[in-house]
Amino acid sequence: MTETAPSWLAAADPRGLRRPPPPATPAVLALDVGLAYREGAGQCRALDGVRLALRAPGFVGIAGPSGSGKSSLLYVLAGLKRPTSGRVLALGCDLGRLSATERCALRRRHFGFVFQQPFLVHYLTAAENVLVGAVRPDRAARRRAEATLSRLGLQRFAGRLPHELSGGQRQRVAAARALMNEPALLFADEPTASLDHASGAELMGLLHEYRQARGALLAVVSHDETVIAGADAVVRMWDGRLRAIEAATPPPEI
Repeated sequence: MTETAPSWLAAADPRGLRRPPPPATPAVLALDVGLAYREGAGQCRALDGVRLALRAPGFVGIAGPSGSGKSSLLYVLAGLKRPTSGRVLALGCDLGRLSATERCALRRRHFGFVFQQPFLVHYLTAAENVLVGAVRPDRAARRRAEATLSRLGLQRFAGRLPHELSGGQRQRVAAARALMNEPALLFADEPTASLDHASGAELMGLLHEYRQARGALLAVVSHDETVIAGADAVVRMWDGRLRAIEAATPPPEI
């Protein structure tokens, strides 16, 4: 039996969307999502029939062993990969019905991304790297970039190149870039894996501060249970399937 999408999805326009869907509706909805790759003469199924609803505001952890499909799930939910079966609906938009240009516009305006590596442009300063994420790199965007760097304690490093920054500082610049357009959805894939404990805790604190202030959804993939402790829910993946969704766990004692 095919599930009918809610009526509020029909009129969504990724180019003009300015508000998240009503609180009773999911910010992100996966309907029987599958993702398969060719592997020699056969296929490798990275995701198999995943059904999931994520609401904003909220904090969701995605966990599982290596190869379980957790990063694949995050990338599909964020519109970075197209599923080979099923549907993904984000902020009222059916991602499968959007053109590549429309998906890009939706991601840039409403999604923020933090990856394991910061992926900074090596010949741009910290401030210029943040500005890269702006929808319109105008004077207002420059002021916003400066303010974001200042909130993250990086104001005096704004003119430095990436190789002049520490690993934690580079990752904070990447976080500032992710927050540049005040996104409704934040996706983080192993954001603390290359950081020491103190730097990782500081980065997660910044993401949580933003999530709580803006009422955003934060979805985090991590091998580290301390990173996703305190999540409203933890999605457990196993061999491309959703194995379990666990309720909130308390954060660790500091």
